[in-house]
Order: sequence, then structure tokens, then C-alpha cells
Amino acid sequence: MASSFFSDFGLLWYLGELKKDEFRKFKDFLKQEPLQLGLKPIPWAEVRKATREGLANLLVKHYEEQEAWNVTFSIFHKIHRKDLCEKAKKEITGHTKTYQAHIQEKFNNMWFRESVTRIHDYFDQKTTQKERESLERLFAPKETGKQPRTVVFKGIQGIGKTTFLIKLMLAWAEGSLYQERFFYVFYFCCREMKQLTQTSLAALISRDWPNSHVPLTEIMSQPERLLFVIDSFEELKHNLDEPESDLCSDWMEQRPVRVLLSSLLRKKMLPECSLLIAAAPVYPGEIEDRLVCPEIKTFLGFSESERKQYFCCIFQDRNRAMEAFSFVRENEQLFCMCQIPTLCWIVCTCLKHEMERGKDLALTCRRTTSLYTSFIFNLFTAKGTSCPDQQSQSQLKGLCSLAAEGMWTDTFVFSEEDLRRNGLVDSDIPTLLDMKALQKYRECENSYLFIHVCVQEFCAAMFYFLKSHIDHPNPAVGCTETLLFTYLKKVKVHWIYLGCFMFGLLNEKEQQKLDAFFGFHLSQEIQQKFRQCVQRIGESEHLQGEVDFLALCYCLFEMQNEAFVKWAMALFQDVTFSIVDSADLVTSAYCLKHCSRLRKLWLSIQNVFKEENANNPTSNYSFICWHHVCSVLTTNENLTELQVSDSSLNESAFVTLCNQLRHPSCHLQKLWINNVSFSAESWFFFEVLTLSPDLKYLNLNGTALSRKDVKLLCNALSNPKCNVEELLLTNCCLSADDCEAFTWVLNSNNKLKLLNVSYNYLDKGVPLLCKALRHPDCALEVLVLGYCYLSGHCWKSLSDALLCNKSLVHLDLSANVLKYEELKLLCEALKQPSCQLQSLWLNTNIETSTNLEEENQKVFLTPKSAEERRRNDANISLKESKKGKKNKGADTRKYKTQQDVDLKSNISVTVQYKKIKYFS
Repeated sequence: MASSFFSDFGLLWYLGELKKDEFRKFKDFLKQEPLQLGLKPIPWAEVRKATREGLANLLVKHYEEQEAWNVTFSIFHKIHRKDLCEKAKKEITGHTKTYQAHIQEKFNNMWFRESVTRIHDYFDQKTTQKERESLERLFAPKETGKQPRTVVFKGIQGIGKTTFLIKLMLAWAEGSLYQERFFYVFYFCCREMKQLTQTSLAALISRDWPNSHVPLTEIMSQPERLLFVIDSFEELKHNLDEPESDLCSDWMEQRPVRVLLSSLLRKKMLPECSLLIAAAPVYPGEIEDRLVCPEIKTFLGFSESERKQYFCCIFQDRNRAMEAFSFVRENEQLFCMCQIPTLCWIVCTCLKHEMERGKDLALTCRRTTSLYTSFIFNLFTAKGTSCPDQQSQSQLKGLCSLAAEGMWTDTFVFSEEDLRRNGLVDSDIPTLLDMKALQKYRECENSYLFIHVCVQEFCAAMFYFLKSHIDHPNPAVGCTETLLFTYLKKVKVHWIYLGCFMFGLLNEKEQQKLDAFFGFHLSQEIQQKFRQCVQRIGESEHLQGEVDFLALCYCLFEMQNEAFVKWAMALFQDVTFSIVDSADLVTSAYCLKHCSRLRKLWLSIQNVFKEENANNPTSNYSFICWHHVCSVLTTNENLTELQVSDSSLNESAFVTLCNQLRHPSCHLQKLWINNVSFSAESWFFFEVLTLSPDLKYLNLNGTALSRKDVKLLCNALSNPKCNVEELLLTNCCLSADDCEAFTWVLNSNNKLKLLNVSYNYLDKGVPLLCKALRHPDCALEVLVLGYCYLSGHCWKSLSDALLCNKSLVHLDLSANVLKYEELKLLCEALKQPSCQLQSLWLNTNIETSTNLEEENQKVFLTPKSAEERRRNDANISLKESKKGKKNKGADTRKYKTQQDVDLKSNISVTVQYKKIKYFS
């Protein structure tokens, strides 16, 4: 269907310009013209009787926008009304050119105002060939034929999203991008929009038009030729969650900014338009879920080669630049920071000053806090002097007070009144701008912001070393204890480094710098308070569940106080590390070596051991750190439980882990390897089972096992040196053919008590398992076959196995299709004295239950209550055997029962002959 241009304005207006005989000729040509253009003609009966308005509606109804244009203009040529074609093109082109000239001027100015650093000495404001190709692909049709209309650019603050969008706007305005795709491209910055209360889309467009004559009707007539660029979306703190009924479709209607943007972004308004949204990942997943078929792109900032080039740009001496870069490359966190252009400038500027003063760059780059301390103090120390003057001290104190207020109030743009309230006078502002501690806020003349939020975080941290929060003019500023818990619980999404900087400033070297600059600091008082906070966390399971343990480790890593770190880590017995990059791995390795009382370790590691990173300079260091992480298995005698889940390990990393698991000093009793891809050296892992006498519990849930892996596993289980008692293989891609291998284990291994093979397609293999269950040497006590797609031929085998087996006390058949006759067959076996089963889980239905009750009055069926079902789903511990031994329960973290089954189908079956319950 064509756009609203044809029905609302465009086509109807042009058809109105035709004389009566011209309109008749237009209809006549409409019989054949569509066929010549490869289109299906509109039924003549409808065309013949149509008025001008009716014919416009028919074209809108039958053709896409461009098709309708082509048909209309082709006929205009044939009836000698080329003037109408020219008029339309001239109107569109004329307004577009005027607007493009305005955009060029505006964004050229913005380009040079966007940053106060020398980043633009490195950047070229014109898009490169590679960038243009990348931008053209954003809205190009995909292989599926679909054309994206909504693209989301995600990237952390300062990564370069706005700079990239400025280049896009300039490229379009200069005529090198999207000329055939978009007639108009509009840029809306959410920092500016959040100052508005109510507005309309028409008003937003008019605000940025070069004159008062805004051709709104023409602009809106072809919405499929419009691109709206929405920058800094996270500034609105909005997740597009308005009810559908609150959205509007009228672009002239005044609505609250949030409602207006939701209406546009969720395609209630101008559904045919295209959108390009730039946002920091503050509300991950929430925005994308409410957009219509969004294409998500991640903005990564500077590549490693671009970082090197930028160092050369700042140092202007390649040898010195590469010397400085080598020190940064050794600190993974600093190196990652340099992806962000402004932070790269900060690092380069600081190291250049340090190098000029003859300082040791290795010390400066050892910790992130050290570099920021040097950077800030260099800004406020006059060149050629070693100490700041009193005015510089006062200015920095005021800046720190301002930063702290901003962090607690989520304020990042400050008025002159804000500066004055925190002790900065008007005459300080030019100085702070000149030294590049602050920069002007482009949307408002008398507003300012820190050069980057990281600098604001650092200054906010330093505030606490200079004053008590009680002395701050804004009561919103909290105490150090509240700050630490707020940071570790990730309550405030913008607090990325604040806690780390607080701990980093407690380092002895940083205390010396504080003392040299200010003559005093409150480090001892802060350290004592932090010690109390960490102790509270270590002594409270509730708090441990609330705080991010890895965030605490980053804080301790910045502190680099061996005595404090050893004391802190000794408080924790159960720790979890979710490692997503090399910096996480380095930090985890540093802290783990101090966990002297560790009993349980849960690990997830991704994005570190990629094959494409094999030749990366940090690859070797990552392996060293990974070895340090794994070595805790042999150096910590208290460690008895390890879970590695959702992890990507290459062969070298996998072998490193296995080497530690196989070591005689490893005393693990429980091991989880969940959703981990085995390498080609899987045999090396399964040998662990025969070399680890303490290992009693093995959980491989979610890890895909090949036929070869299953055979290696079963060979290990059959080895007399294997002491595994509980084996969980839920969702391991097992097949019926694998059941034969498990029969060897069940016949030869009298130590294995629990086998869980749920969520695998085993059907035809179950009779083989049942044959093993009938073997007199089978010692299995718990068998879980839930969701194994069992069919009719399995039930007779199971019934026979229940009659013969002397050890099995629990059988789970939940979520397998069970007919009335098959249930009756099982119950007949359950009533026999030779059946030792104590609990059975299965699914049935009310009809089957009623039939069974009628046929066998010795079996009473009662629906299980929701509470009883909850208790049973949460605990499937083995019952006490007749010998009086208690066995360990099945895994309750990963084990799934029939949570998706209707409550009506859950039946508690009681056999009168025994005090046994069978749960469905």
C-alpha cells in the first residue's frame, strides 16, 4: 500500500490539477500502464466510476509508494502534463536542499564543539569509504528480503556514538549518503528533549528548520522517506512502557515527550518511517523488546590499531608513543578504557606529562586509580612547579564536591548555581574549562559537565578523602558505608568505577599523592569503615546474595593492599565469578589466590579464549591468569565443590582445567560442568573420574555429549577407581543408542546410586536400561527419566524391572505420555511385595485417575495440593533405605519436574498395601 502522501495530500492535489478531459485520459491510460511497469492493473469497473478522491484512494490501496509514483508520473508524461512531474520534484528537492544546507552548517559547528580534547585531530569529519558502506548497510534489504526500519546503536557512554551520528548527518547533508533513500533526516538529542514538558513531532521538526516556513505537509507526505536519529536515549530514563492506549498517531498533537517518543519508536506514529536510536546499555533488553523488529548494532569504539594511532597523534613521537602504549597494554582495564576516545585522550595526556616529568610509567599504569590521580593533580599543578597553589586546591575541592553531588543525584549537567553551591566562583569557570576538567554543555549556554563521567566518578571518590559527607551542602550525598553498598549492589547504573576509585585511593602510593597535594586526607577513617562493611558482607549470606562479588574484587584489586585483601577474601566460603572479558579474569585470579577458606566456587567464562584471539598479545597472559584460577583446586584444601557453567573454553584452557582436576591435591567432592563445550581432548576430562577418589557427585546438565563422549564417560564409571555416586545428565543430547553404554555401568558399578537422564530423547533405549535394572548386581537407587519421550513399549519393561530390582527406591517418569492401561500396568507392579520402590513421579489426568479408581478400589487417588507439589518439586532427596543409610539427594538447582503441567493432572497415588506415596 502506498504512503499517506497519496491519500492525504500529494496525489489528490495533483489529480485535482487535471482538466476534465485529462482526468478521463488518465483513467484510460490506467488500464494498460501498470502492466507495462510490471504491475497488476486496478479493476476497470472501479477505475471507471471513481472520482478524483476515489482514484487517489484506489492507487493508495493497490500499490506501494514508489510504484504509485511511477504509474502516476508515467501517465502524466503521456497526457502531456510533465509540468506536474517537475513541480513535485522541484518542491521536494527545493525544500530538501534548503534543509541540507542548514544541517551542514549546524553539524559542522557541532563537530568542533563536541569535544574539548584533541580527538578531532585524529578523526576526519568526513566519513571514510568503510564507514559509508557500513552506514548504507544499516537500512539495506537483508537476505530474507526484509528491509530494516529500526536500528539500535548500543555502546557505553563516550564510546563515540554521537560523533558517529554527527558524521552521518554531515554525510547526508553533503549528498554522499542516503540520497536515494531519505528525503529528510532529523536529529533529536534526548538530553535536550528531556527539558521539554509537552511537544509534538511537528514542533520538534520546526525547531530545527532553517526558517519559519516549514513544509510539514510535504515532509510528512512520504514517511517512508524519513529517517529520525534519536541520540542519547538513555538520558530520558525511559523504557517505552506506556500502555498502547496512551500512544498517539497524530504528528500535530501535543503530548509529553516520553509518550511522543514511545509513539514514534513503537511505530504508532508514522509506522513507515526509519529510526536510528543511539543508547548506552543502561536498560538492557527492555527497549529492544518494545521496538518493532529492531536491528541491534554494538558500537565498540577504538580498535587496538586505532588506539595505537591515537597514541602517536598525541605524543607526536612514535617511539615514545609505543613505549607508553606498551605499559597501557599490560593493564587490561586501562587498555579497555582506551576504546573510549575521551578516556584514550586522558590516558595519553597523563602519560605524556608523566614522561616529561621523568616519572615511572609502570607505576602510573599499574592501577587505573593511579593514572587518574596523576591526571587530575597534573591539571591543577602549574607547569614547572611541584606543588599546587591555594587557589588550585580550592578549585579541586569545589570540583570534587560538585562531582559527589552529581553522582548521588544522577546529575551530569550542572548550572552555574550548582557550581557556586559547591564552592566554585564564576571566575573559576574559565580556568576549569581551559584545563579541560569541565566542558560546556552544547544544548545550554550556561551549563557544564565533566569531560567524562569517569572523571566525575574519580572526583566524587576523592571528595570523601577531603570532607565528611555531613559537611556537603546537599543532604542527598550519602556516607561512605552507604556509598559502598550502593555501588556493590549496583543500585545506580551510572556508578561504573566509583567504588573502585574509593578503594584505589586507599593505596599507600595514592595516599602519598593526596598528602602532597592537600596536606591531609581521611584515608584511615575510610579504610576502617570499609573494613566494617566488608566484614558485614562476609558474615551475612543475605548480603552476599545482594552484592556483586566481582565488583568487590575489582575494588580490592585497585587497592592492592595484600594484608587487607587476604583478610577480606578469607571471609568468603562460597564465591561466584561471571567472567566476560580479560579484565574480569585478571581480577578474579588476583582475588581467588587469597580465598583461604573457599569451599564452593562457581565460574562462568566467556569471550576470553576465542580462536581469533590466539595470536593476541594478551592471550598468553590470559592463560597465565586462567591457570591461577584453576590452581585454586590444588592449593585450597577446603575447596570441595566446583561449578563451571555457560563457558567457552578452547582446547588449551580446557586442558589447563583438567590438569588441575586430575591433580592428587584436588579434593573435589562435587563437580558441575554445565553448558560447556568439550574440546577434542574430552578423554582427558573423563579420566578425572578415575583419578579423583573424593569425587562423589558429577553434574553435566546442559553439556552436549557425543557418542564418543558417552562411551568415555561410561568406561570411566565402570572403572573400580571411580567413586561417583550421583550422575546428572539432563539435556545432554543423549539418544536411545547411548543407553547400551549405560547398561554396562549399571551392571558393573555398585557405587552409582543416582542417574538422571531427563530431557533426552531415549524412548527405544529405555528397555536396555530396564534390562540392566533387572540385573541382580544393579545398585541404583534413583532413576530420573522425566521428559524422555517414552512410548508404549517402555512401560512393560519398566513394570518388569520394578518387580525384579531390589535397590531402586525412587523413579521419576514425569512429563511422559502415560495411557490408562500403562498406568494400570505400573500400579500392578507396585502392589507386588517384590517391588521395593518407595516413590514414583508421573503424569496422569483426572479421567485416567477416575477410571483407575473404579477398576481398583485398593488404589486411592487424591489431587495433590499446590503446596505439596511445590515441596516435592523443590526436594527429591532419596528416602532412607531399608538398611537405614541416608543417601544424597538429586541436584535441586538444575533439576526440573513438571512445572509446566496443569495442576489438575498432578495426582497423589496411595497404595493401601504399603505406606508409600507415588507423586505425579
